[in-house]
Amino acid sequence: MKDQNGNSENDQIHPDQSQKGNPADCTCVSNPYASLPPELRPKPKSTMGGLRKVTCPNCGLKYWTNRQIDLCIDCEKKGVQHSETK
Repeated sequence: MKDQNGNSENDQIHPDQSQKGNPADCTCVSNPYASLPPELRPKPKSTMGGLRKVTCPNCGLKYWTNRQIDLCIDCEKKGVQHSETK
């Protein structure tokens, strides 16, 4: 059935429904960088605790480390210097 304004019962908003959104639903509140392009948004902090994935330049082993040099433990024990690698 239509009411006086020409709206059907399905078009009417019930009292428990609100047209106004919750302020937390707005992206400007939850994500202040939403309007920036992806390449300009700040990078999320690493959850790996400072670890990075590297490949040993001598033997090709892929592993995670927090050390500054990329040599794996085995190559370092053998006495291979970082400057001697390929």
